[in-house]
Amino acid sequence: MEQRNSVLVVDDEPNGFDVIEAHLYREGYELSYASSGIEALSQIDAIEPDVILLDVMMPEMDGIEVCRHIKSDPHWKHIPIIMVTALNSKEDLARSLDAGADDFLTKPVSGLELRARVRSMLRIKQQYDALEAQLHLREDLSNMIVHDLRNPVTTIMMSSSLLIDTGVEGKNLKRVELIVSAARQLNTMINDLLILAKMQSGKMVLNLVEVDFNDLAAKVVSQFATLAASKNLELNTQLPEQSYLVSVDANLLHRVLDNLLSNAIKFSPPNSRITLQVDYLGDAITSEAAAKRAMIRIADEGVGIKEDIKQRIFDKYEVGNVMNEVSQIGLGLAFCKMVVEAHCGTIVVEDNQPQGSIFTVLL
Repeated sequence: MEQRNSVLVVDDEPNGFDVIEAHLYREGYELSYASSGIEALSQIDAIEPDVILLDVMMPEMDGIEVCRHIKSDPHWKHIPIIMVTALNSKEDLARSLDAGADDFLTKPVSGLELRARVRSMLRIKQQYDALEAQLHLREDLSNMIVHDLRNPVTTIMMSSSLLIDTGVEGKNLKRVELIVSAARQLNTMINDLLILAKMQSGKMVLNLVEVDFNDLAAKVVSQFATLAASKNLELNTQLPEQSYLVSVDANLLHRVLDNLLSNAIKFSPPNSRITLQVDYLGDAITSEAAAKRAMIRIADEGVGIKEDIKQRIFDKYEVGNVMNEVSQIGLGLAFCKMVVEAHCGTIVVEDNQPQGSIFTVLL
């Protein structure tokens, strides 16, 4: 049985719904009614409308404000909204369109015009749904391919390690070590992609444990000490004397710090300084055993990030400043943002003085 299209009518006057119902009853739509903007927002999850007919003039919350709320929600912003108003002014039209409305009807409503506009909005919604389904299918296929890449990459890593254990020397040893390093980098990217996919699908479950951020920061910095030294970089930590436990997913937060510190090293010139700083927010500390919030800052003296891309730098596949001979996939910061936000935290970037960038994670 073909599913009927759902139309939500929002009007504080019941007569307004009666008029709409009379004009649309032969169209076979599933009509729902909300007598206020607040009621509409509370029902939208249950109704899942394909089109919303929204009266502009309503008490408490007018239609323009309701429209703005719906269009600001990523889950519902694709629903076409037709504003219905007795006011026939360009200012009213402009305010509605600025709020995100897709179409406009004036009262008294013409049945012919109403039916045509609803059909038009339904076509747009159906095109959006078809495109969304295609994108989901493509993304699922990509995730399957990425998942299947883990087996050959693991084989490369194991086989390369076995070769090293056999006593390979000289140039051959360096070549095998390059293979191991490249395979580990590829394995990290594969894991990042799979975690991103889980988070985007809402299937990622955080394994929360109490973590000492001082210990975590010191551990991460020690792992990058050799790499930093090879580029003549000074790698410092600034840790408070007293540490506190913070409830986080230790593995994911470790990977966040890995990505941020790796980026800092990647984009820093030789003979410059990188600093990883940990602070606990004193006003949020409830006891000596636990802290509600912690702040981690990673500062470098690299090329910095242009002002116009600071808002996009955390988007997937956004690489920021393109640099020669530097691998830039555009997944690392997107991964960091999703992990931090999954912990109900924030991550921002600002300029370092006199040169470079500072990434701040607040948890």
